Amino acid sequence: MKNIKFLFATLAVTAFLTSCSNNDDNSPLLVGENPMADYNMLTSIEANSHAIEVYSEKDGFTIGYNELFVRIKDASTDSYIENAEITWIPMMHMLEKMHSCPNSEISTTENASVYNGFVVFQMPGNPEEYWELALEYSINGQTYNATERIEVKAPADGRKTVNSFMGSDGSRYVLAMMPFAPEVKVNDFSAMLFKMESMMYFPPVEDYSIGIDPRMPGMGNHSSPNNVDLSFDAVSKRYMGKVSLTMTGYWKINLKLMNEADEVLMGEDVTEENEESSLFFGIEF
Repeated sequence: MKNIKFLFATLAVTAFLTSCSNNDDNSPLLVGENPMADYNMLTSIEANSHAIEVYSEKDGFTIGYNELFVRIKDASTDSYIENAEITWIPMMHMLEKMHSCPNSEISTTENASVYNGFVVFQMPGNPEEYWELALEYSINGQTYNATERIEVKAPADGRKTVNSFMGSDGSRYVLAMMPFAPEVKVNDFSAMLFKMESMMYFPPVEDYSIGIDPRMPGMGNHSSPNNVDLSFDAVSKRYMGKVSLTMTGYWKINLKLMNEADEVLMGEDVTEENEESSLFFGIEF
């Protein structure tokens, strides 16, 4: 009898909790309700009775590749807006000029209230020069604008994840390493390449090639076996290859950029006389 009473009591409590959950579908405390729970909110721009929230896996805007997520909250209803159309322009305000940087279109994700894109900042801000993020968004045919100054920093570890340089062809390029978690093994390795056609326009470059030569400067500048140079992948729009890391520590990934005719645009071979390329990424793990 005691077991039967306990069973009925358990069922009653379960039914009560289930009923409460069903009647409170908008509660932010429900598990899985916040799609950005595992991300960091980098800024919230207050404008037009909206809060435009920008999220990242990182804890701040950094030079190099930044995958960003955007949400728009309606201040009057405290709810997130679905299926908006959003564009952005990152703008660097320098002392004598302004310029943008490589960036993607913003697209919707599986969650209709979350929008996604990337920005490649090629330089950090400083007290006199700074980045602004300008957004234009449309909701039910109504267009709005919002702009906010943002702080872009160099990586905390000081390692090089992006190169902005003039090629031997007279064109300026931006080459960014894609984030990855290095391990002692042959790692998948990728990068994105852009050409600066104007101060505002940085289209991706296709069908070039990027030679890699990883070295450990602190360990006699030794290399590693089984590396695969980066070649363009039409599906991902990235340059894909493999980098072999045989031990933990600091690695300089020496690079050499070549065009479709195999002409070297930037970078040099590593030899006994030349210990590093002028074009490289740095990783440490």
